[in-house]
Amino acid sequence: MEPTNPMKSPLYLVDASIYVFRAWHSMPPDMTDAQGWPVHAVHGFARFLLELLERERPQHIAIAFDEALDSCFRHRLYPAYKANRDPAPEELRRQFAHCKALCAALGLRVLAHHDYEADDLIGSALLQGRQAGLRGLILSADKDLSQLLVDQDQQWDMPRQQRWGVDEVKARYGVHAHQIADYLALCGDAVDNIPGVSGVGAKTAAILLAHFGSLDTLLERLDEVAFLRLRGAAAVAARLREQHQQALLFRQLTTVACDAPVPAAADLQRAPADGQMLDGLTQHLRMGPMTRRRLFAAAGLALPESN
Repeated sequence: MEPTNPMKSPLYLVDASIYVFRAWHSMPPDMTDAQGWPVHAVHGFARFLLELLERERPQHIAIAFDEALDSCFRHRLYPAYKANRDPAPEELRRQFAHCKALCAALGLRVLAHHDYEADDLIGSALLQGRQAGLRGLILSADKDLSQLLVDQDQQWDMPRQQRWGVDEVKARYGVHAHQIADYLALCGDAVDNIPGVSGVGAKTAAILLAHFGSLDTLLERLDEVAFLRLRGAAAVAARLREQHQQALLFRQLTTVACDAPVPAAADLQRAPADGQMLDGLTQHLRMGPMTRRRLFAAAGLALPESN
Protein backbone atom coordinates (compact mmCIF):
# COMPACT_ATOMS: atom_id res chain seq x y z
CA MET A 1 0.00 0.00 0.00
CA GLU A 2 1.06 3.58 -0.66
CA PRO A 3 1.86 5.54 2.54
CA THR A 4 -0.98 7.85 3.52
CA ASN A 5 1.42 10.70 4.24
CA PRO A 6 4.55 10.22 2.11
CA MET A 7 7.66 12.16 3.09
CA LYS A 8 7.91 15.41 1.15
CA SER A 9 11.10 16.57 -0.53
CA PRO A 10 13.20 18.76 1.78
CA LEU A 11 14.08 22.41 1.49
CA TYR A 12 17.40 22.81 3.33
CA LEU A 13 17.57 26.12 5.19
CA VAL A 14 20.93 26.87 6.79
CA ASP A 15 21.41 29.36 9.61
CA ALA A 16 24.93 30.28 8.49
CA SER A 17 26.00 32.50 11.38
CA ILE A 18 25.98 29.79 14.03
CA TYR A 19 28.33 27.60 11.99
CA VAL A 20 30.61 30.48 11.00
CA PHE A 21 30.88 31.49 14.67
CA ARG A 22 31.61 27.90 15.70
CA ALA A 23 34.46 27.76 13.21
CA TRP A 24 35.69 31.20 14.33
CA HIS A 25 36.02 29.95 17.91
CA SER A 26 37.17 26.38 17.25
CA MET A 27 39.54 26.51 14.27
CA PRO A 28 43.20 27.54 14.69
CA PRO A 29 43.46 31.23 13.76
CA ASP A 30 46.76 30.88 11.89
CA MET A 31 45.10 30.31 8.48
CA THR A 32 45.42 33.42 6.30
CA ASP A 33 44.38 34.47 2.82
CA ALA A 34 46.62 35.84 0.07
CA GLN A 35 46.56 39.26 1.77
CA GLY A 36 47.39 37.93 5.22
CA TRP A 37 43.89 38.24 6.70
CA PRO A 38 42.60 35.38 8.93
CA VAL A 39 40.34 32.90 7.12
CA HIS A 40 39.99 30.09 9.67
CA ALA A 41 36.21 30.64 10.01
CA VAL A 42 35.80 30.37 6.23
CA HIS A 43 37.78 27.11 6.18
CA GLY A 44 35.65 25.70 8.99
CA PHE A 45 32.44 26.80 7.33
CA ALA A 46 33.62 25.25 4.05
CA ARG A 47 34.08 21.91 5.82
CA PHE A 48 30.56 22.16 7.20
CA LEU A 49 29.16 22.92 3.74
CA LEU A 50 31.09 20.06 2.17
CA GLU A 51 29.78 17.57 4.69
CA LEU A 52 26.24 18.78 4.03
CA LEU A 53 26.54 18.74 0.23
CA GLU A 54 28.34 15.39 0.06
CA ARG A 55 26.02 13.70 2.52
CA GLU A 56 22.65 15.12 1.48
CA ARG A 57 23.03 16.29 -2.15
CA PRO A 58 20.28 18.87 -1.65
CA GLN A 59 18.18 19.99 -4.60
CA HIS A 60 16.49 22.91 -2.81
CA ILE A 61 18.74 24.88 -0.46
CA ALA A 62 19.25 28.40 0.86
CA ILE A 63 21.92 29.79 3.18
CA ALA A 64 20.71 32.63 5.44
CA PHE A 65 23.12 35.28 6.74
CA ASP A 66 22.61 38.09 9.24
CA GLU A 67 23.13 41.49 7.66
CA ALA A 68 20.71 43.27 9.99
CA LEU A 69 23.14 43.35 12.91
CA ASP A 70 21.99 46.82 14.00
CA SER A 71 19.33 47.71 11.41
CA CYS A 72 16.72 45.00 12.02
CA PHE A 73 13.11 46.07 12.55
CA ARG A 74 13.39 44.71 16.11
CA HIS A 75 15.84 47.47 16.99
CA ARG A 76 13.19 50.04 16.12
CA LEU A 77 10.71 48.27 18.40
CA TYR A 78 13.19 47.83 21.24
CA PRO A 79 16.52 49.72 21.01
CA ALA A 80 18.11 47.46 23.64
CA TYR A 81 17.65 44.42 21.39
CA LYS A 82 20.99 42.56 21.22
CA ALA A 83 22.70 45.60 22.75
CA ASN A 84 24.72 43.21 24.91
CA ARG A 85 26.71 42.02 21.89
CA ASP A 86 30.01 43.55 20.88
CA PRO A 87 30.34 44.57 17.21
CA ALA A 88 31.95 41.91 15.04
CA PRO A 89 35.66 42.63 14.44
CA GLU A 90 36.76 43.44 10.90
CA GLU A 91 38.56 40.09 10.68
CA LEU A 92 35.25 38.29 11.18
CA ARG A 93 33.22 40.58 8.91
CA ARG A 94 35.62 39.87 6.06
CA GLN A 95 35.24 36.15 6.63
CA PHE A 96 31.45 36.38 6.53
CA ALA A 97 31.76 38.05 3.12
CA HIS A 98 33.98 35.19 1.93
CA CYS A 99 31.46 32.63 3.24
CA LYS A 100 28.70 34.29 1.23
CA ALA A 101 30.89 34.29 -1.86
CA LEU A 102 31.71 30.61 -1.38
CA CYS A 103 28.01 29.73 -1.19
CA ALA A 104 27.29 31.72 -4.35
CA ALA A 105 30.18 30.06 -6.20
CA LEU A 106 28.76 26.65 -5.27
CA GLY A 107 25.34 27.57 -6.69
CA LEU A 108 23.68 27.89 -3.27
CA ARG A 109 21.06 30.62 -2.85
CA VAL A 110 22.23 33.24 -0.34
CA LEU A 111 19.58 35.02 1.73
CA ALA A 112 20.47 38.32 3.43
CA HIS A 113 18.51 41.52 4.12
CA HIS A 114 19.24 44.75 5.97
CA ASP A 115 15.87 44.74 7.78
CA TYR A 116 15.39 41.06 8.59
CA GLU A 117 17.50 38.56 10.51
CA ALA A 118 18.51 35.12 9.28
CA ASP A 119 15.70 33.53 11.34
CA ASP A 120 13.13 35.66 9.50
CA LEU A 121 14.62 34.80 6.12
CA ILE A 122 14.49 31.11 7.01
CA GLY A 123 10.87 31.37 8.17
CA SER A 124 9.85 33.26 5.04
CA ALA A 125 11.65 30.82 2.73
CA LEU A 126 10.06 27.92 4.59
CA LEU A 127 6.63 29.42 3.89
CA GLN A 128 7.49 29.59 0.20
CA GLY A 129 8.67 26.00 0.30
CA ARG A 130 5.50 24.75 1.96
CA GLN A 131 3.40 26.40 -0.72
CA ALA A 132 5.40 24.39 -3.27
CA GLY A 133 4.88 21.12 -1.39
CA LEU A 134 8.28 20.95 0.30
CA ARG A 135 9.08 20.24 3.94
CA GLY A 136 11.56 22.29 5.90
CA LEU A 137 14.90 20.97 7.10
CA ILE A 138 16.40 23.78 9.19
CA LEU A 139 20.10 23.48 9.98
CA SER A 140 20.57 25.36 13.23
CA ALA A 141 20.86 24.83 16.98
CA ASP A 142 18.85 28.01 17.69
CA LYS A 143 15.76 27.23 19.78
CA ASP A 144 13.97 30.27 18.31
CA LEU A 145 13.67 28.43 15.00
CA SER A 146 11.84 25.49 16.57
CA GLN A 147 8.69 27.67 16.58
CA LEU A 148 8.56 27.16 12.79
CA LEU A 149 8.24 23.38 12.92
CA VAL A 150 5.01 21.75 11.80
CA ASP A 151 4.03 18.49 10.15
CA GLN A 152 7.14 16.87 8.56
CA ASP A 153 9.56 19.76 9.21
CA GLN A 154 12.75 19.04 11.12
CA GLN A 155 15.51 21.00 12.78
CA TRP A 156 19.01 19.60 12.55
CA ASP A 157 22.21 20.56 14.32
CA MET A 158 24.43 18.53 12.02
CA PRO A 159 27.82 18.87 13.80
CA ARG A 160 26.26 17.58 17.03
CA GLN A 161 24.19 14.94 15.20
CA GLN A 162 20.96 16.12 16.81
CA ARG A 163 17.72 16.19 14.82
CA TRP A 164 14.18 16.85 16.02
CA GLY A 165 10.70 17.51 14.69
CA VAL A 166 7.64 19.25 16.05
CA ASP A 167 6.77 16.33 18.36
CA GLU A 168 10.19 16.45 20.05
CA VAL A 169 10.24 20.18 20.85
CA LYS A 170 8.47 19.87 24.21
CA ALA A 171 10.99 17.29 25.46
CA ARG A 172 13.83 19.71 24.58
CA TYR A 173 12.41 23.00 25.84
CA GLY A 174 9.43 22.21 28.06
CA VAL A 175 6.88 23.83 25.74
CA HIS A 176 5.36 23.00 22.36
CA ALA A 177 6.78 24.42 19.12
CA HIS A 178 3.92 26.90 18.70
CA GLN A 179 4.56 28.21 22.24
CA ILE A 180 8.28 29.02 21.80
CA ALA A 181 7.78 32.73 21.07
CA ASP A 182 5.41 33.13 24.04
CA TYR A 183 7.79 31.18 26.25
CA LEU A 184 10.77 33.41 25.39
CA ALA A 185 8.63 36.53 25.83
CA LEU A 186 7.79 35.42 29.38
CA CYS A 187 11.13 34.11 30.64
CA GLY A 188 13.38 36.20 28.40
CA ASP A 189 16.27 35.41 26.12
CA ALA A 190 19.65 36.56 27.43
CA VAL A 191 21.32 35.88 24.08
CA ASP A 192 19.19 38.60 22.44
CA ASN A 193 19.06 40.86 25.52
CA ILE A 194 15.32 40.31 26.01
CA PRO A 195 14.63 40.45 29.77
CA GLY A 196 11.19 38.82 29.82
CA VAL A 197 8.76 39.40 32.66
CA SER A 198 10.66 40.00 35.89
CA GLY A 199 10.55 37.05 38.26
CA VAL A 200 9.29 34.63 35.59
CA GLY A 201 11.88 31.98 34.88
CA ALA A 202 11.88 29.12 32.41
CA LYS A 203 10.06 26.70 34.71
CA THR A 204 7.34 29.20 35.62
CA ALA A 205 6.86 30.19 31.97
CA ALA A 206 6.43 26.53 31.00
CA ILE A 207 3.89 25.97 33.79
CA LEU A 208 1.89 29.04 32.76
CA LEU A 209 1.79 28.01 29.11
CA ALA A 210 0.90 24.42 29.99
CA HIS A 211 -2.11 25.75 31.90
CA PHE A 212 -3.25 28.61 29.65
CA GLY A 213 -1.92 27.50 26.26
CA SER A 214 -0.79 30.92 25.04
CA LEU A 215 0.37 34.32 26.23
CA ASP A 216 -2.85 35.92 24.97
CA THR A 217 -5.04 33.57 27.01
CA LEU A 218 -2.79 34.01 30.03
CA LEU A 219 -3.13 37.80 29.90
CA GLU A 220 -6.90 37.52 29.43
CA ARG A 221 -7.22 35.31 32.53
CA LEU A 222 -4.71 36.92 34.88
CA ASP A 223 -7.13 36.67 37.80
CA GLU A 224 -6.65 32.89 37.77
CA VAL A 225 -2.85 32.98 38.09
CA ALA A 226 -2.83 33.68 41.83
CA PHE A 227 -4.72 30.43 42.45
CA LEU A 228 -2.34 28.15 40.52
CA ARG A 229 -0.13 25.62 42.30
CA LEU A 230 2.87 27.75 41.60
CA ARG A 231 5.42 29.14 44.01
CA GLY A 232 4.88 32.87 44.40
CA ALA A 233 1.74 32.71 42.25
CA ALA A 234 0.33 35.98 43.60
CA ALA A 235 3.58 37.83 42.91
CA VAL A 236 3.75 36.36 39.40
CA ALA A 237 0.19 37.53 38.73
CA ALA A 238 1.07 41.04 39.93
CA ARG A 239 4.15 41.24 37.72
CA LEU A 240 2.23 40.02 34.69
CA ARG A 241 -0.42 42.65 35.31
CA GLU A 242 2.22 45.38 35.64
CA GLN A 243 4.27 44.22 32.66
CA HIS A 244 1.40 43.29 30.35
CA GLN A 245 2.56 45.58 27.51
CA GLN A 246 6.21 44.61 27.88
CA ALA A 247 5.28 40.94 27.50
CA LEU A 248 3.44 41.68 24.26
CA LEU A 249 6.40 43.72 23.00
CA PHE A 250 8.82 40.93 23.84
CA ARG A 251 6.67 38.50 21.88
CA GLN A 252 7.03 40.73 18.83
CA LEU A 253 10.78 40.36 19.26
CA THR A 254 10.77 36.59 19.79
CA THR A 255 8.37 35.77 16.95
CA VAL A 256 10.06 34.80 13.69
CA ALA A 257 8.73 37.07 10.93
CA CYS A 258 7.62 35.15 7.85
CA ASP A 259 7.00 38.14 5.59
CA ALA A 260 10.58 38.91 4.54
CA PRO A 261 11.21 39.33 0.80
CA VAL A 262 12.68 36.00 -0.31
CA PRO A 263 12.72 34.14 -3.63
CA ALA A 264 9.93 31.78 -4.61
CA ALA A 265 10.56 28.09 -4.00
CA ALA A 266 11.46 27.55 -7.66
CA ASP A 267 14.36 29.98 -7.21
CA LEU A 268 15.60 28.10 -4.14
CA GLN A 269 16.72 25.20 -6.29
CA ARG A 270 20.43 24.66 -6.38
CA ALA A 271 21.88 26.56 -9.34
CA PRO A 272 24.89 25.71 -11.53
CA ALA A 273 28.19 26.48 -9.82
CA ASP A 274 30.52 29.24 -11.02
CA GLY A 275 33.82 27.46 -11.67
CA GLN A 276 35.83 30.62 -12.35
CA MET A 277 34.58 32.25 -9.16
CA LEU A 278 35.22 29.09 -7.14
CA ASP A 279 38.74 28.75 -8.53
CA GLY A 280 39.66 32.36 -7.75
CA LEU A 281 38.11 32.24 -4.31
CA THR A 282 39.77 29.00 -3.21
CA GLN A 283 43.13 30.27 -4.41
CA HIS A 284 42.70 33.60 -2.60
CA LEU A 285 41.68 31.75 0.57
CA ARG A 286 44.69 29.46 0.19
CA MET A 287 42.65 26.31 0.54
CA GLY A 288 44.55 23.05 0.39
CA PRO A 289 44.43 20.70 -2.60
CA MET A 290 42.14 18.19 -0.87
CA THR A 291 39.60 20.87 0.08
CA ARG A 292 39.75 22.32 -3.45
CA ARG A 293 39.14 18.91 -5.00
CA ARG A 294 36.20 18.28 -2.68
CA LEU A 295 34.68 21.71 -3.40
CA PHE A 296 34.92 21.27 -7.17
CA ALA A 297 33.51 17.76 -6.92
CA ALA A 298 30.61 19.01 -4.75
CA ALA A 299 30.03 21.71 -7.36
CA GLY A 300 29.90 19.08 -10.11
CA LEU A 301 32.92 20.61 -11.82
CA ALA A 302 36.30 19.33 -12.89
CA LEU A 303 39.27 20.75 -11.03
CA PRO A 304 41.14 23.18 -13.31
CA GLU A 305 44.04 21.36 -15.02
CA SER A 306 46.63 23.79 -13.70
CA ASN A 307 45.74 22.65 -10.17
